[in-house]
Amino acid sequence: MRPMRLQIKCLGNTQWKKAIYILDLQDRNTASKYYPRVAQHYASLQEYEIAEELYIKGDRTKDAIDMYTQAGRWEQAHKLAMKCMRPEDVSVLYITQAQEMEKQGKYREAERLYVTVEEPDLAITMFKKHKLYDDMIRLVGKHHPDLLSDTHLHLGKELETEGRLQEAEYHYLEAQEWKATVNMYRSNGLWEEAYRVAKAHGGANAHKHVAYLWAKSLGGEAAVRLLNKLGLLEAAVDHAADNCSFEFAFELSRLALKHKTPEIHLRYAMYLEDEGKFEEAEAEFIRAGKPKEAVLMFVHNQDWEAAQRVAEAHDPDSVAEVLVGQARGALEEKDFQKAEGLLLRAQRPGLALNYYKEAGLWSDALRICKDYVPGQLEALQEEYEREASKKGARGMEGLVEQARQWEQAGEYSRAVDCYLKVRDSGSSSLVEKCWMKAAELSIKFLPPQRSLEVVRAVGPQLIGIGKHSAAAELYLNLDLVKEAIDAFIEGEEWNKAKRVAKELDPRYEDYVDQHYKEFLKNQGKVDSLVGVDVVAALDLYVEQGQWDKCIETATKQNYKILHKYVALYATHLIREGGYAQALALYVQHGAPANPQNFNIYKRIFTDMVSSPGTNSAEAYHNWADLRDVLFNLCENLVKSSEANSPAHEEFETMLLIAHYYATRSAAQSVKQLETVAARLSVSLLRHTQLLPADKAFYEAGIAAKAVGWENMAFIFLNRFLDLTDAIEEGTLDALDHSDFQDTDIPFEVPLPAKQHVPEAQREEVRDWVLTVSMDQRLEQVLPRDERGAYEASLVAASTGVRALPCLITGYPILRNKIEFKRPGKAANKDNWNKFLMAIKTSHSPVCQDVLKFISQWCGGLPSTSFSFQ
Repeated sequence: MRPMRLQIKCLGNTQWKKAIYILDLQDRNTASKYYPRVAQHYASLQEYEIAEELYIKGDRTKDAIDMYTQAGRWEQAHKLAMKCMRPEDVSVLYITQAQEMEKQGKYREAERLYVTVEEPDLAITMFKKHKLYDDMIRLVGKHHPDLLSDTHLHLGKELETEGRLQEAEYHYLEAQEWKATVNMYRSNGLWEEAYRVAKAHGGANAHKHVAYLWAKSLGGEAAVRLLNKLGLLEAAVDHAADNCSFEFAFELSRLALKHKTPEIHLRYAMYLEDEGKFEEAEAEFIRAGKPKEAVLMFVHNQDWEAAQRVAEAHDPDSVAEVLVGQARGALEEKDFQKAEGLLLRAQRPGLALNYYKEAGLWSDALRICKDYVPGQLEALQEEYEREASKKGARGMEGLVEQARQWEQAGEYSRAVDCYLKVRDSGSSSLVEKCWMKAAELSIKFLPPQRSLEVVRAVGPQLIGIGKHSAAAELYLNLDLVKEAIDAFIEGEEWNKAKRVAKELDPRYEDYVDQHYKEFLKNQGKVDSLVGVDVVAALDLYVEQGQWDKCIETATKQNYKILHKYVALYATHLIREGGYAQALALYVQHGAPANPQNFNIYKRIFTDMVSSPGTNSAEAYHNWADLRDVLFNLCENLVKSSEANSPAHEEFETMLLIAHYYATRSAAQSVKQLETVAARLSVSLLRHTQLLPADKAFYEAGIAAKAVGWENMAFIFLNRFLDLTDAIEEGTLDALDHSDFQDTDIPFEVPLPAKQHVPEAQREEVRDWVLTVSMDQRLEQVLPRDERGAYEASLVAASTGVRALPCLITGYPILRNKIEFKRPGKAANKDNWNKFLMAIKTSHSPVCQDVLKFISQWCGGLPSTSFSFQ
């Protein structure tokens, strides 16, 4: 118990801080009795935070809340209350306290309490009840901005009711209700205030309307003075009339604006007319000096008697209009006789004429025209004819009859005009007869210039209905030869056109022929065109894609024409990927040495050497065709201006290559010539500047491998793989040429645009080359001969001496040479005999064909050769 006594002693001596320290050391139940006393001390010193802490330690949170409430610290009180009380209890507490504050007139404190528990509407109601409208508006603007305008309006009405007009004005205007403000001041007789507000806040004409109502409320001289002062007198008069306040308008105009009086009478009259008060309207129209308006009013209402009366009394010029109006009424009732009488009384025969025309009563129209307006008779007659032409057969018959009457009366010009107006009536024979009649009459009776005009008009019309011969005959009557020829041409009467041209004006014979050619071309009648213009016919065959027909026809022409179209067809076939068909053309028709054909020959060669599936015995005839065409071309070049030119030399090389390919295919068909075929594939490598390099090395490598030349096979296939990689990379820069030093196999060759060997075969080659490389059993060196040079090279690197290639293998001839009559052509005797022996034993037709070609190419065979016939 000693500590408690010490605590009490401390309290007695007001050693409060020490007391807190001692209490904090005691158990909670004992200390809780003394904490509130210490808290009260600190609350009296306004050290509220310490007091709050002590109250809470003593389980007297409610006392802490009361402390804050009594000190006016509502936010701290609310915060603490929310921790230990239910929200609804907190609200009840604060609202009760706020109501107490309100009773004490402490409205701001009450507001804070209401807002703290989120009840701003209670604060708004409080301010409204005590007429503290500024505070009320402030809270509405803060908590209900969407209701601010309605609140202003509501307050405006309340203040207006209480007679606090200026305050009401403020709220009305804040609610953007200037009209309510104006009406408030008007209803209280404060017109100047109403005018002020309208002018400041209304639209452009609002103040004028207020001024008008103000003046109207004053009336008489006072109204005039006011409006004059505001500069709105004339505007007020117009406004009164616009609003049907005619009595006030008359009053103002009578007192100050007499010149406006007729205008007001007129507007009043129109108002009365709209109201159906026609007699009163009539009087007002007359007072306004506008009797014609009264007449028109009665005409509009078909009160003809009243209209006539007013017109005769006040506006004689309108009498005719009344009669016309009556006539229209009669016409609507189909009473044409009455209408005619009225219109003639009104001296308006033209109108009567028009009404008859519109009704289709042309006889009455012509009668009126003849009697009253004869100057228009001819024009009316023409119009009648035009209308008749629109009515088809019935109208046409009337025109024909009229034309006959003119003809009988000797009025030939009018008769011609009438005949010419006859159009399609369902009877083309009638139309043709009328037009021919017009032409005949013009030729017989009218001046030459007029007859020429008529024939030029009739001719195209006859042509238009398919009467070409009739049109031509008319033209010939006036010596219009070209027009007659054109008519025959358009009618496709070519013999007549030719006869007219020949007999009457030979200058037009070519003209007719040219049109005939165009006709045949346009009609696609190529077979007929051949007899007229063979080149045009051939061009048309090309245009239609009838190539076989084109070449067949061209074959019957001269050599130059034939080869023009052979070249066109070949170009077309090559574009379509048909080089073989293009080659067949030149096999059939020969290969002229025309420089313009060189690209075609080169393209056929390039496409064929690049083509797959040609390294076989079955490809012999394709290669033989290429060889024979190139041989024919080279023979023709020798006789041409292109002899010994670079192009000639290139084609000779292509011929040699084609010969190697053909001979290789022939050798592939005979087993004992297998090495000959291999050597030809190897020899072709020296021409890779003209062949796809990858394909050539692949074929040489595979052939060498097949006959057991593995060294060569390995080097060639290794080169093939390097080339396939170069094609993928798009450059030959990385190629290693060391294996081909001192050979005639070129280093600089075109990069093939694509792979010429399928992927599967490329993989087989890769596998084989890799296997051989791993075995290391081969020496990577090309075989050499007695010259110390690569055995297939024509040139010996050490001496520079070039040997002739063997016609059978392409290999260099070093000994045992067999020479032919043609210079530069020779064969190795062993290879030659081997080839001859193969023919004897196999009787191979293709090998015999090779021998036959060599005989042609080389000027015959050596005397030791046997005959293969």
